[in-house]
Amino acid sequence: MKMKKFLSSALSACLLLFPVTPILALDQVKIVSSAEVPISSREISISLSDDNILVDGVAVSNDSSNAVYTSHDIIYYEDKDSYESGNPYGEGSISERHSAEEAAKHTVVNITQPGTYRISGELSYGQIFVNVGKEEKDKVTLILDNVNINCAVAPAIFFYKVYECNTDATTETATNQVDTSQAGARVILADDSVNAITGSHVARIYKDNDEQKKLHKYDGAFYSRMSMEIDGESKGNGILNITADNEGLDTEMHLTLNGGVIHIQSADDGINVNEDGISVLTINGGYLSIFAGNGKEGDGIDSNGWIVINDGTVISLANPNSMDGGIDSDMGTSINGGTVIGAGSMYDPLESNSEQLFMFLQFAEETDDLIVVTDEKDVPIFAYDFPYDYTYISFSTPTLTEGTYHVYKGGDISGTEQDGLYSTITSYSSGIQLHHGGTSLNGGKGNRPDMNAHSERPAFPNNSEMPHLPEKGELPTIPEDMKFPMMPENSERPAPPEGMENSGRPNSFGGNMQSSSDTESYDFVLTSSSRGFTNVSGNILSTSNNGIGFTDVASNSWYTEAIKII
Repeated sequence: MKMKKFLSSALSACLLLFPVTPILALDQVKIVSSAEVPISSREISISLSDDNILVDGVAVSNDSSNAVYTSHDIIYYEDKDSYESGNPYGEGSISERHSAEEAAKHTVVNITQPGTYRISGELSYGQIFVNVGKEEKDKVTLILDNVNINCAVAPAIFFYKVYECNTDATTETATNQVDTSQAGARVILADDSVNAITGSHVARIYKDNDEQKKLHKYDGAFYSRMSMEIDGESKGNGILNITADNEGLDTEMHLTLNGGVIHIQSADDGINVNEDGISVLTINGGYLSIFAGNGKEGDGIDSNGWIVINDGTVISLANPNSMDGGIDSDMGTSINGGTVIGAGSMYDPLESNSEQLFMFLQFAEETDDLIVVTDEKDVPIFAYDFPYDYTYISFSTPTLTEGTYHVYKGGDISGTEQDGLYSTITSYSSGIQLHHGGTSLNGGKGNRPDMNAHSERPAFPNNSEMPHLPEKGELPTIPEDMKFPMMPENSERPAPPEGMENSGRPNSFGGNMQSSSDTESYDFVLTSSSRGFTNVSGNILSTSNNGIGFTDVASNSWYTEAIKII
């Protein structure tokens, strides 16, 4: 009996204990709303609209203490000559000035705290302005997810202050190998998205003192003062279309492209990384297509330091009406992989220690034709249809090896093509075979002429109207005074500067090239010590077998996967 009472008491105690334990545990759990989760650890949604901007579904505030708020205090080049003190205001031309009324039209979406922000929607007059801080924690990721932003007075997307991951670099210690994985400015192109950025720039503004020190100067439509990375999401098919009234995509330090699809049309350099002797543009993947011909001058890609291309597809076309290059770097350009095309009226040599072979062609006359390169058996391994006249063309693909190649102009081609580049070639015939007059290690280098006479940039229309917002998936409509190719009405190329009268080529070009009748050949023999070919021409030689004719190259026994250039 006593035992029964003991068991009964023990069982009752157990039954009492078990329901109490989970109740105590639940009481200790705090239910946290999303608003209480730190900004840096969650994704913030920003939905743009001319009428109503939403942040996580709630109307945006104009309270500057918030992580996201709106204002109208955009940085721009004012329409004035001097400060009230009498000191000069800046160096901008008349076309680069803007009225206070024009600037006030713009809604600035300010981002003030580290974190990830997914942005969608449209702003007819606006700017994304990131101003966080300089500490290691001050990193911002912008996920562009079908966004369309137009800014008529300044960059449309502007990383003003974030963490700089490479503060220790100097001109003495800098190299072309940089790690930007911890960059404070990061951009991701959302899968299946089409994003359009139409932007302006800010000409140099002085501080209000007698020393005329720089206060502001931001040259690109998409701009970062610190190192920046751009990537795609998992599919890597997100698209970024940049249309610029000056330069396109700029950083003041390093820029790394890892993925996504980027198209740039600019009125000056398409891409510029501009810290002298330090900046590095690194391309590790993705697809990049640049045309820098919407103004009076412009390199396709311009680095004041280095350019390193490791993979991806790069098409970089300079302004066809100026003495600029498709790929221009002060410290050297290395191609280690990918498919690369550079074209212009100037050539900066590619590095001889590049891991991947390249070919440079200096044409006797400007060409805007289809150029096809075949192997010794005339299997096409490269084809690109140049849209404008260029004299200096360089290209590199994984299919290039040491050996003999032939080069053809024009003809009939079929295959898979995008932006003029053929990724596969199924047939080619009737091209005019070209020959060259000499070779060199990497093409030599000419002196770039003084282009100060062409420093003024085209501006948006004087009525300050921006292009109409495009339908989703379309590029913005370019204002009439920005449309390319900006050729004179008589369709003639402007006269070259003094010292460049010889077919638009500098007299000093090709110091290490040889060119004579003894070296003329239809065989372009590519080796590690001979990559450049001068005086490329279609004029018929006495030994010529002019033109080729074959179709369905895939049916030939010697056809290989080598014709797939991407």
